[in-house]
Amino acid sequence: MASPRITLTAPGPHGDREIGLSSPDRVLWPEVGITKRELAEYFLAVADPFLAANGNRPVSLERFPEGIGGESFFSKNPPKGAPDFVEAVTVTYNSGRRHPQLIVTEIGTAVWAAQMNTIVFHPWASLASDPDHPVELRIDLDPQPGTGITEAVAAAHELRAVLREAGLEAWIKTSGNRGLHVFCPIEPTHEFLDVRHAVIAAARELERRMPDAVTTNWWKEERGQRIFVDFNQANRDRTMAGAYSPRALSAATVSTPIGWDELDGLDPSVFTVRTIPERLASIGDPWADFAANPGRIDTLLEWWQRDLDDGPGELPFPPEFPKMPGEPPRVQPSRAKAPEA
Repeated sequence: MASPRITLTAPGPHGDREIGLSSPDRVLWPEVGITKRELAEYFLAVADPFLAANGNRPVSLERFPEGIGGESFFSKNPPKGAPDFVEAVTVTYNSGRRHPQLIVTEIGTAVWAAQMNTIVFHPWASLASDPDHPVELRIDLDPQPGTGITEAVAAAHELRAVLREAGLEAWIKTSGNRGLHVFCPIEPTHEFLDVRHAVIAAARELERRMPDAVTTNWWKEERGQRIFVDFNQANRDRTMAGAYSPRALSAATVSTPIGWDELDGLDPSVFTVRTIPERLASIGDPWADFAANPGRIDTLLEWWQRDLDDGPGELPFPPEFPKMPGEPPRVQPSRAKAPEA
């Protein structure tokens, strides 16, 4: 028999919201027994840092109606029947299509999303007030087979040095899985393609310094046992799990902001839906001052132009993107036609 519907109270800008939660005892993470109710209560417990990292920006909801073991799908625009406090902003996708995209303006929206079986929040790098100009430079350090968190940590330290040389202060979080995400707050002076080029410039400089440990090769067959710097995550409408977002993994891990002094010896598996509220109560939010001093990407764009002038050009875009100027062929190297003798 289904568990009864309950009501949770979420603080809002003009008073409390009463949000209904059906089937609160439905288990979303079977291995650890975390229910829909516990997920909704998690969002209430982490409300302030969650909103600081994910609020007031276009966001996609990754929903799991049957829990993490079942099929999932993305919601980008408010579904029919959404509460009137669930807001949206019209954004332009890479295809040129324009469409309303959800934004989280208060924690009640996250609780409502939990009612909709949302586990992962995927925020854009731009704000709803100006969705075409990112306020974050994001770099995804993605371990390839044969590598793991230890190798990602080494790459993150060197990447921090690279970004400092470019005049940017880096902040770091776990991905909630095996990798690390390095973010820099930036002034919203450039559109997504420029920010992608800035990421590529930083990635190439990191690759020069750690050629045996880091790669920018888009094709998996060329990456080897190295950390892949996923530059395409900087594209418009390409997102990472947001800070303090749970992940659809067996231990209910969370993508967690950390201090640079926590990086060495890091065990990302300890950051979960059940441990993060206590962590925040104990040490606070390591990203509390994240947006205080945004930087500029001018130096990285100078590096990008230097590399263009010296030979390395544009890198491949994801397959669903329109063909872009200067882009190399989107053909896996092993399948490319061999030149005729």
